[in-house]
Amino acid sequence: MSDRLYIFDTTLRDGEQSPGCSMNIEEKMRVAHSLAKLGVDIIEAGFPIASPGDFEAVHRIASEVHGPVIAGLARAAQGDIARAGEAVKPAGDRARIHTFIATSPIHMEAKLRMSPDQVVERAVAAVKQARSLVPEVEFSAEDAGRSEMDFLCRIVESVIKAGARVINIPDTVGYMTPDEFGWRIRTLIERVPNSDQAIFSVHCHNDLGLAVANSLAAVENGARQVECTINGLGERAGNAALEEIVMIMKTRADRYDVEMGIDTTKIVPTSKLVSQITGMPIQPNKAIVGANAFAHESGIHQDGMLKHKKTYEIMTPESVGWRANRMVLGKHSGRAALKARYVELGIELDDERLIVIFDRFKVLADKKKDIFDEDLMSILSDDSNIDTERVKLISLHAASGTNDAPVAAVELEIEGVRHKATAQGDGPVDAAFQAIKSMVEPNGKLLLYAVNAITVGTDAQGEVTVRLQDGERIVNGQGADTDIIVASAKALIAALNKLPNMHARELHAQYSGV
Repeated sequence: MSDRLYIFDTTLRDGEQSPGCSMNIEEKMRVAHSLAKLGVDIIEAGFPIASPGDFEAVHRIASEVHGPVIAGLARAAQGDIARAGEAVKPAGDRARIHTFIATSPIHMEAKLRMSPDQVVERAVAAVKQARSLVPEVEFSAEDAGRSEMDFLCRIVESVIKAGARVINIPDTVGYMTPDEFGWRIRTLIERVPNSDQAIFSVHCHNDLGLAVANSLAAVENGARQVECTINGLGERAGNAALEEIVMIMKTRADRYDVEMGIDTTKIVPTSKLVSQITGMPIQPNKAIVGANAFAHESGIHQDGMLKHKKTYEIMTPESVGWRANRMVLGKHSGRAALKARYVELGIELDDERLIVIFDRFKVLADKKKDIFDEDLMSILSDDSNIDTERVKLISLHAASGTNDAPVAAVELEIEGVRHKATAQGDGPVDAAFQAIKSMVEPNGKLLLYAVNAITVGTDAQGEVTVRLQDGERIVNGQGADTDIIVASAKALIAALNKLPNMHARELHAQYSGV
């Protein structure tokens, strides 16, 4: 009989800690609902003590997303745990507090400035407090990969006695190799007297490119929860990729005899959604979800595929949610057809939101002959900030030529007041950016400008991602249009709307409406 492997998704917590990947509450809700449809067992919804926005997001997810366990992260501190307990409380019997403290010598001495005895005492107190607030407590030994084994066994035994029923062993800095990490998990399970009272979990970082390999080694040695993220997002080089973990388990069921609750056909749609919202593109040769993951260009490969698909395919594209692009809707399609297609894509729209999105769909349908699913997802992304648009694009005209300086004239509405500006630049996109930036402040430092064709054809929408930095804050903005200059302007404006202190420059206020 196979064992159950629990999939713990931390895209909304660790994944969001990737520079530029911060999401607003509505975007987090879309991802959370998608993760629930995917079938993950646990959603780590955020770090409630970090900010009021993080608390609200966790609380809303706990209230509105049904199915998975909802976890909130907390340091081993009373205030953190109380805040996390309040945030996840609406999830009821599906509420979990995930508390952690560092256990490696370098972290205890240099960061915590605590003795091993103090760390154990703090960990036990944290677990007891968390257990009084929620039905399920997970404990993580931060930097467990570099922790001394004797001490790790001691603290794990102590927190299990205190009520922790999930023990997470993170390779926090991505230092481990598979053989030594597998040995670490097996040794803990064998040496800790009460290890049978807890599920052992792993959370591996990808600094050396071994996050997935280390996670597999842990499963082989008794771990039954894997913490991972969509597309491998996460701090620094990221985390173990959920799509890779899941498909390895499914494809190599002969080796990993475990059961999971994942609907693998939802992997690609969820991957695309996370990529669009975070602005983090998926490399074409990325396993499972990359555009080239099931492409065969070699003549030998093509010949084999024509004779029998299994000559070069160990899984089908359909099994993970890939399917050929096809026109699903056109300019004569109605609201009911549009709503039905979104339902097929796993997205529920209320009547009010459908009206707005349908209007955007009609505008796009007038520009494009063929409307693809990717176009529909792009329309949805454009809609994500409708309620918070302090800056709106009213009009844009750009001109450039081989012998002329590129120039752009832009009209914006900033908090209800119209402003106009004209600027030159190195190209039409740069000119448009200069014009927009002359009307708002702060306007941030441009860290990233990326263009991607959403679909094929010369009438394809271009999707632009812009990343801005304002002080310590990094934000992303996305825009899509069949005109790449307009798409670029939309992306910049979307990013500017995420800067909380953004406002119109006083220089232009006196000329509003001119």
